Amino acid sequence: MVYFLMSKVYHLVVEHQRLSEPQADKIRLRKIAPKVLQLLTEWTETFPYDFRDERTMRRLKDLTHRLSSGDELYRKAVQQMTQGLIRKLTALGQYEETLMKISITVTDRLAVLKTKPQAIQKDILTICNDPFTLAQQLTHIELERSSFIGPEEFIQAFIQKDPRDNDKSRFSGHKKARNLEAYVDWFNRLSYLVATEICMPVKKKQRARVTEFFIDVARECFNIGNFNSLMAIISGMNMSPVSRLKKTWGKVKTAKFDILEHQMDPSNNFYNYRTALRGATQRSITAHSSREKIVIPFFSLLIKDVYFLNEGCANRLPNGHINFEKFWELAKQVSEFMAWKKVECPFEKDRKIIAYLLTAPVFNEDALYLASYESEGPENNTEKERWKSLRCVRGIRTVHQACQITLLLIQDLYRSQPQTSCLLT
Repeated sequence: MVYFLMSKVYHLVVEHQRLSEPQADKIRLRKIAPKVLQLLTEWTETFPYDFRDERTMRRLKDLTHRLSSGDELYRKAVQQMTQGLIRKLTALGQYEETLMKISITVTDRLAVLKTKPQAIQKDILTICNDPFTLAQQLTHIELERSSFIGPEEFIQAFIQKDPRDNDKSRFSGHKKARNLEAYVDWFNRLSYLVATEICMPVKKKQRARVTEFFIDVARECFNIGNFNSLMAIISGMNMSPVSRLKKTWGKVKTAKFDILEHQMDPSNNFYNYRTALRGATQRSITAHSSREKIVIPFFSLLIKDVYFLNEGCANRLPNGHINFEKFWELAKQVSEFMAWKKVECPFEKDRKIIAYLLTAPVFNEDALYLASYESEGPENNTEKERWKSLRCVRGIRTVHQACQITLLLIQDLYRSQPQTSCLLT
């Protein structure tokens, strides 16, 4: 579709030139060139990832060459537009390389962990024991991850491919951006990291300390306007392996956590959260500092809203006219997110903390349950059967072996990515 649109623009310009008299060609071109350049400039600035399609990029070069040939004014405008597009595509390529390196680092850590678990066994409090600092580093990650999501990715996420279209060659030159998926994966990773950090300590006092620490981190995320990290932390703390640790929770001061849960309560379509989001949005509009401009929405709910708006409303009205109200609302929601993601993070970056958050091994669901049962024994027949099954799978016979095997189970996470619901129900 993107290549089709670009070809359409190209052929319109070519046809326009053919219809003109040879001696008037330059004059005719000057009339149409500013409009075409404005279109191309807005296109490359708003939807730069469309031009990862090699054919679309070639067509763009052919078109800009026609527009800029023989006219210095247009040549400068084309050069400026092209340089801006290349910068964005280069930054995207570097970001994707970074994600790949992070993935390789995680794999290497898992390999080391399998043979020498004590070599890299750390916990979050040894890396950062200040909840304000950790919330700020989480905000760094959130803003960086979201900054690479293009508006076209929202369209790609919901577009239905025609089953009659079997011509795969049409898309052979297109490299699809997957930043939206990577952002959702980050949410899931953070949820599992929180659960891992709470379930990992052997001593109840330490588990309670880690739990209270993450409650303070979550509260600071709320104050910053980082609702995505806030919900990820709450989701991790509400996972069954964590929530069942009654003795641990008995040592935790839960008043602050109860307030946070109330703010992110899914009741009435997340009414409390949406109210808080509107407040953060208003603060951002009237902000006098970069910190006040930060608005990081609960991303999975944003995706859900866009999805249901797209699926629940017809593209055309009963009279056959385009449903502009639907598309206006879609554009409004996506544009609002595009504005939020452009905010520069005002906090000092701590690369050591960020590296830990992105690469520390995390438990999968089975490992979390195993660690949870070893910390606080199973309370009913269902839990006893599951504990027995988990122990048999790894041939566990002693509590000490259980702790070792728990670390080995981490590798399963990357054999099958955990599928966790981002919505609290």
